[in-house]
Parts: sequence; structure tokens; C-alpha cells
Amino acid sequence: MGEIKHVIAGTAGHIDHGKSALVEALTGTNPDRLEEEKRRGITIDLGFAFLDLDGARLGFVDVPGHERFVRNMLAGAGGIDIVLFVIAADESIKPQTREHFDICRLLGISRGIIAITKSDKVNSDLLAAVRLEIEEFVRGSFLENAPIIAVSAHSGVGIEELKQELLRVAQAVFSRDEKRHFRLPIDRVFAMKGFGTVVTGTLVAGALRIEDEVQIYPTHARARVRGLHSGGKQIERAVAGQRTAANLAGIERDEMSRGMVLATPGLFEPTSRLDAEITLLASARPLKNRARVHLHQGTAESVAEIILLSGNATLSPGETAFAQVRLDGPILVLPGDRFILRQLSPVVTIGGGTVLDARPASHRRNDEGVKAFLQTLGRGNKEDSLLALTTASPRGLSFSEILSRTGWTTAEIHGAAETLAQSKRVRILGDAASATFIVISAPRFTDCVAAIRKAIEDFHAANPLLPGIPKQELRARAGNPRAEVFQTALDDLLSARTIALSGDLVQRAGREIALSPEETRAKEVIEREFADAGLAVPSFATVLAKLPVESRRAQKILQILLREKVLVKVAEDLIFHHMAVAKLREMLAKYRKESGPRLPIGAFKEITGVSRKYAIPLLEYLDREHLTRRVGDERVIL
Repeated sequence: MGEIKHVIAGTAGHIDHGKSALVEALTGTNPDRLEEEKRRGITIDLGFAFLDLDGARLGFVDVPGHERFVRNMLAGAGGIDIVLFVIAADESIKPQTREHFDICRLLGISRGIIAITKSDKVNSDLLAAVRLEIEEFVRGSFLENAPIIAVSAHSGVGIEELKQELLRVAQAVFSRDEKRHFRLPIDRVFAMKGFGTVVTGTLVAGALRIEDEVQIYPTHARARVRGLHSGGKQIERAVAGQRTAANLAGIERDEMSRGMVLATPGLFEPTSRLDAEITLLASARPLKNRARVHLHQGTAESVAEIILLSGNATLSPGETAFAQVRLDGPILVLPGDRFILRQLSPVVTIGGGTVLDARPASHRRNDEGVKAFLQTLGRGNKEDSLLALTTASPRGLSFSEILSRTGWTTAEIHGAAETLAQSKRVRILGDAASATFIVISAPRFTDCVAAIRKAIEDFHAANPLLPGIPKQELRARAGNPRAEVFQTALDDLLSARTIALSGDLVQRAGREIALSPEETRAKEVIEREFADAGLAVPSFATVLAKLPVESRRAQKILQILLREKVLVKVAEDLIFHHMAVAKLREMLAKYRKESGPRLPIGAFKEITGVSRKYAIPLLEYLDREHLTRRVGDERVIL
């Protein structure tokens, strides 16, 4: 037996047009699961039923038709592959028929079948008139060429024909990608005695297995999949396009609610702001900039503020525009996700849109650069999108940042990055075959290199007596680029022999410190004073008074002598000439030969002629140089 294709079919249409009865006639399951639904004869919440056909399993989402319950309809519509559009023969097209139809179009549903229910209640002339009215209603839409089948759930007329059409359309549906990172928007949460927390939803991407760890967004809580069910049967693995119930361990029922999303742990970040392309229905009123609306995405619902990026004060009915959507609370969305907009009051559907960027910055209105950026993201080309994202990110983007922002697979990220790198439009920093690399646009990287070179030159101009700038200071002066970008830029400059490194100091390659005549004299004086002093060294303040330069330059000249190892710093305020230190080594060697390795402090003071003020720092210096080792109050000469 071949692999079963999982397809989600959603019913849509006006209240009491027979959607639930039709689903029961097709599947044998009454999707009205609540007592109130059965009592009132309307579908309040989402109902589910399954139909197995030849090589395909259709999961029916029977969504409510009553206006009060359209928000529940939206919770199920996000995962629909096929719409079964239901219109009653005795009432034809009604207000919620039109609203559900608008919602299906706005959500980008591309396939469907139209069922004329209750066909046994009207004569053939009226049935033909209803068919003509329907054909006119759907003209120019995704349902224009959809089959229109007259059925009766009561008598069974047309049910077998409808099943065959459902199979035909299901076979034409593109299978959802099981290799993508899994996401399951939650539409129901409940607790079962002996099982604990159970959530249900349509797996819109990827696959889910028993014992998988999952993360719940937007709370970031984690849980483990204890069990999986679909169509009333226990399964080991759920795949994209499948209605799924997941029994979760490690999380309580009251920690979860409809609108949350189960997803792969550690990959995504929820957002309260997104950039999108929105469309206003022709039947809607003009939408003012900063208008507040209800936003429905997947199973999530939020109040949102719409910032029109065109600079216009309003969006006219039937128009499409870029907008930034600011939500009252965080939700998990990715580029390409569709959403519905409903008016705050009265609550009616006014439009919808597609997410282009789920992690945008704040924008100035009527910014042509922002429009061009969003147009690029909207085209869907991964190379162009990645280039646009990296160009807009001066610090570059890490692999994990790209994944979180786009939802792309590892292969898609690698492929786009490598294509751009081959054409020299981006630089890949790190191992391109790993999941840890950084991507930065080539111009941004060139700017970083130029900023480093300028910072080095500026430092040399301001500090002619210092050999180079410490790395951390250089990074800060160059605009604080990402550590990986900074190091790669340094490596490039080193390879080009443009800079040189000395320990932690960076300098222009080939640079030598050029002292003025008075600085040269000062250097000679400092060296002579310390050389003549031997171990009885003067304070630097005493030497400073004899120099032909001011204190600031004298300190830098002292640093030059220390770097050249002409002078040796023994302690913070104690400096010796290197010849004095060499003579001290000779003294120790002679003492060890004549008196043995033990060296009391008194003996050290006697052979060196220094006071205790100098003796202790000198002995500690000798310990650090491994010429002596302290044992109690004495030293042992090594």
C-alpha cells in the first residue's frame, strides 16, 4: 500500500446551510461535538471528521457559519487545502456565504468544490437558477472553474459524485513539506483523565513523533509528546497536512490556550510586530492609518494597529499596500503566513494580508527603501531575500538568526548563502557547511574593513609614540562589529600585509615610531638615569623633572623603553634597567655557588645592597621569573 496523502478540507458557508449534515453524510461522523451545538443545531466550535478515499485521507474541518462564531471559523481555516463551499438550494447566497468566501480568498486557498445542499427541497428550475447565481458569484475567483454538485444529505443524492470530486481535487493538492520545521497551531486544549494535557490542531509543516520535545510559543515553555492521535487512532508519527491530537507531558492544561503554537524547540521567536502586504476588501470602508483591528492568524487572535507605510492617510477599498502591524501581544508567525483583518466594531471581515518580515525594525512612513525591501521579500526568491536581509543588517546575520526570521530549512539557507557567496555579493564567515556561520553583505564587510583601517590611522595620528591600538579598543572605534566579522576583517588585512599584530596591539604594517629630537634626548636621559642607578633606582617623578618634554610624552617614551626591554617593570612603581637585572642574576648565581641554594631576606639585602622597600618586590619578581622559590620566610635559588 502506498503512502497516504493527508489533505485538510474545510467547509464554509452560511449558518444552517447543511455543512455539518453534509460532512456526516460523507464521513459517517457528526462533527457537532458540543451538547449546545446539537441542541441549537449550529456549529459553535471546530468540529472534525475524516474520509478515507483511494490513497488520500481527508480531514474535514467543519467550521461555524453563524456570524458570532466566525472567529472560530478562522481558527480552523489556516490549515485548509481545499474548501468545500456549501450553499443551500432553498436560500442561495447569504451574508456569511460572502464573508466566508472573502476569507477563503484572503487566506490564499486555491482549490475547492461547491456543494448545493438541500437540493431535494427545491424544483429543478430553482436549482438551475441557484447554479447560475453561484457561477456569477464566483466568476474571476479561485472557484470559477470549480465543480458545482447538487447534493442532499437526507436522501444521499450526489454524495458519491462529491466523493469522487473530492478525491480528484485532493490528488491535485501539493503535499505539504514534511522536511520543514514543524509547526502546529493549537485550536483546542483540554485535559483527559489518565492522560493529562491534550492539544489539537492541523500540522501545517514538518512532522511530529512520540517522545519529541516541543516548545510552546509564545511562552517558550517546553513539553514532551507522550502520544499522538489522528482520526481517532493512535499513531507514531504525524505529518504535515494531518489533523493531529497531541498528548503532552510536562505542562499543565491551564498553561496552554488556543492561539499558541507547538514548534521545534529553540528555533523561533514570537513577535509583536510584523511587516506585511495587506489587501482591503472592495466591500470594506476605507482603512485609516493607525486604525485598530482584530487580526486572526492561524489559531491566534490579537488586536492590532495598522501603520500604512505608503504615507497615505487611508487605504481605499479594494487596494493593496505595505503596512507595519503592531500587535497587542506576541504570536509566532513566519514570512508567507496569511492573516485576516476584521473591524473592531461592528466585527466584520475587512481584509487580510501576507507576512513579509516577522522581525522588522520601526520604519519611517513613505520610505522608498523600505518599500523596495518589502517588495524583494514579497517576491519569494530566497537569494534576493537573503541579500536584502543581510544588506539591512550591518552586523551580518547568523545561521540561527536567518532561520528564526525566515523559517527556511537548513538546506535552503545553505543554498541561498552559497549562491550569493559565489557571486561575491555576501561573505560567509566560518564553516559554510555548518549551522554556525555568519553571512554579511559584501559592501557591509568592505565598510567594516575600511572602518578598521581608518581607526588604526586615527589612533597613530593621535598617539605617535604608541606602537598600536589594543584589539578591543579598535573594535569599539570601528563601530563595534560582530566579533566574527571583526576577526575576519583583521585576518584579511593581515593576509594583505596591511596591518601587523604584536600581541594584542594592532598597527599599520611597516610603521616605525619616529621620535622628535627632544623626544630622542628624553629617551636617552631616562635610559641613562636608570642605568646609572643600578638597583638603587630613582622614582620616575625624579627623572621626569630632568626631561625636555612634558609628562604625557615622557610616559609614552617610558612605555617605548619597556616594550624594547631596555627597562624592566618589577612592580607598578618600581622600574630597573635591564643591565641591573642581569647583574642581579649574576649575584644570585655566585651566591648559590658559594653559600648554597637557601637565601634568607637578610642575605639578599646584603648581597644587593638594597633596602627592604626594594628587596621584597625584587624577590617577588624573581619568584615570577622562576629564578627563586619562596619557602616560608626564605627563598630557594633554583
